[in-house]
Amino acid sequence: MHDLVIRGGLMVDGAGSDPSVADIAVKDGLITEVGSDLGAAKRTIDAEGLVVTPGFVDVHTHLDAQVAWDPDLTPISWHGVTTALLGNCGVTFAPCKPGDRELLAGMMETVEDIPREAILEGLSWNWESYGEYLNELQHLNPAINIAGLIGHCALRFYVMGERGVEEDATPEDSARMAEIVEHAVLDGAVGFSTSRFLGHYLPDGRHVPGTHAQHEELVAIADVVGRHRALMQNVMNFGGDYDGEMALLRKEAKKARVLFSHGTGKSSSYGNKVEASIMAMRQEGLDVSAIAIPRASGFVTGLQAYLPYRGGLWSELHDMDFDARCHAIRDSAFCESLVAQAKERGALISEEQVFYLGDGDRPNYVGGPSESLAAMAAGRGLHPSELFLELSRSTNGKALFTLRFFNQNLDALAEAISSDFCIPSLGDAGAHVSQIMDSGWATFVLSHWHRDAGLFTLSEAVRRLTSMPAAMIGLKDRGRLAPGMRADINVVDLANLSERMPEIAHDFPNGAPRFIQKALGYRATVCNGAVILENDELTGARAGQVLRHRA
Repeated sequence: MHDLVIRGGLMVDGAGSDPSVADIAVKDGLITEVGSDLGAAKRTIDAEGLVVTPGFVDVHTHLDAQVAWDPDLTPISWHGVTTALLGNCGVTFAPCKPGDRELLAGMMETVEDIPREAILEGLSWNWESYGEYLNELQHLNPAINIAGLIGHCALRFYVMGERGVEEDATPEDSARMAEIVEHAVLDGAVGFSTSRFLGHYLPDGRHVPGTHAQHEELVAIADVVGRHRALMQNVMNFGGDYDGEMALLRKEAKKARVLFSHGTGKSSSYGNKVEASIMAMRQEGLDVSAIAIPRASGFVTGLQAYLPYRGGLWSELHDMDFDARCHAIRDSAFCESLVAQAKERGALISEEQVFYLGDGDRPNYVGGPSESLAAMAAGRGLHPSELFLELSRSTNGKALFTLRFFNQNLDALAEAISSDFCIPSLGDAGAHVSQIMDSGWATFVLSHWHRDAGLFTLSEAVRRLTSMPAAMIGLKDRGRLAPGMRADINVVDLANLSERMPEIAHDFPNGAPRFIQKALGYRATVCNGAVILENDELTGARAGQVLRHRA
């Protein structure tokens, strides 16, 4: 008897094949049969009229600490993700000497907005090497699968100490780092991550270790990574040295598979420039890929979150708790002063880049120029700050907006994420927890880019969410629906699929706030054969595994 049969759904296998109606049988955590009339099962899921896909793979998260106090790994487990990659952007908690714990926690706070005290309190710190860190993760019994990258920042400080922040590595330093990376990969890390982004800082204001590393150091690491068929993950400084950074990617790609973070500007010109450079490398046979957040992205703002104005009374408002903010903006004299100061000082970002998400259950992520805060305010003869306050009052503080820093042009973004070398991802789950909420990106790909916009066929959208990222991180038994594959499966009501409005929760250690975002339309999510989510709610089952690299 089967453990589980999913019957009558429109199966999208993840490999790019045309969808077809089929039953899927599961036994001992594996898909055992795909066909019709598969016989009796201990449990049956009726999927008639629904879409059945492999579980989604999220290759850019920062859940390295959160898994310790939230083994359900929300929000991504609400959005069909069954495998998450940790350790991106070079910031990890291993390798780590006991005396470096506070430094790594502080670095994660300044780089990724994960509260330092939550990290120090929530983690056991029962490790020194990256392999020991992976062992600890398995003891946490996560709800979904997790894999990890060893990070350059922690590695550099482990080998070089304080010298690792600003000094060049010696040949001996580079050799030692490469040796540790090799041990980490042999212990299960799926690769190595580094960041050259100038916006990543230590608490003292210096750039994180590795930001200015010489090419030779990274090529030495790429050599051992490639030797074991693992992955090099990069956050690049394209804005500061485009040609030099592309040259570095080329050097790394001659040694290993390379993945970098991508984005677009106000037009398609930048994306086209990147595509030309990368496609030239790929035509040479180099394995270079990219990920990009599949929607316009930036800070979430509103009365319950980050405010779009600063200074004077706006800073006073910022320092209040939510209830006090709601009370304060009902004082007409106070609001008049807020508006006057907003006119004088301006916003943190142009109000033309601020868009109203709404105050209902489903956010609007695709508003055009006429739906910016500036345009909406002009249409009513108001200053943008007046409209911000008015919408906040009328919704009892529930109105939310997004500050579009990245991917402002949706047409340019569509070109980027449909390129052969680029897949949607980069939701940063677990990071920027009180500022950004992009963890529902996979739901957005299916609901917007496939269903509403028609950019991808259903088969192609699912392939980019499943088998493509699985192959990218070296997973051979996930990302497809076929006999012998691990039973990571989604059952989706595509017609009603949607992200829900982000909301603030105070569920981190010490009550620290974060944004969460649930979904609508996930009839079931199965991880390693266990139903971990049903009708959009987690079941409490924790069947995830630590997925270790195997060359």
